[in-house]
Amino acid sequence: MLCVCCSILLPLCCFSLYPAVSLSVSPRRSQFFNYNTFTLSCEEQGSSVGARVRRTTTEGRSSQCGAGWGSLVGSSCYVKDLSSGSSGDSGVYWCESGSGEHSHAVNITVHDGAVILDSPVLPVNQGQAVTLHCRYQPPPSDRTAAFYKDGSLVRTEAAGEMTIPAVSTSDAGLYRCSNSELGGSPESWLAVRV
Repeated sequence: MLCVCCSILLPLCCFSLYPAVSLSVSPRRSQFFNYNTFTLSCEEQGSSVGARVRRTTTEGRSSQCGAGWGSLVGSSCYVKDLSSGSSGDSGVYWCESGSGEHSHAVNITVHDGAVILDSPVLPVNQGQAVTLHCRYQPPPSDRTAAFYKDGSLVRTEAAGEMTIPAVSTSDAGLYRCSNSELGGSPESWLAVRV
């Protein structure tokens, strides 16, 4: 199995570039507000039998969906009323097949502030167009957003969204956005695969 090592703290040492089981997140983003809802689904080589969603929270607790969090429906996990508290839902999520295979892991952040960054939760292909959206709660009168990569300002957009027409590996990094009225979002990693 061809593996790559991860640069962020994950419960797995490495993951396969072509995993036998895959994870999808709906809505397709990695940041959520308190009380939002999302669904995670596993697919195992064309079927979903035996695959389960697991997570390790920022507090270090590891468990599978249905064991004190989320509602399990087949191989999908429905998580509602998200919380950012110390026993909240921020953490690393992945799928595990019945035979022990792991999917790619995704880092989910639940934010108690008024601004989140809507960015791809899974790696994007080099050359693909990517749009980052600054989401607000509640929507402000001024939607202008400043976008940052690795701590440096990239640009300010009046529409609250920034498009990279064709991403390259140099665009990979930690992104966040901010609004002058409501503050800033957490950072999210944008991964680019060749």
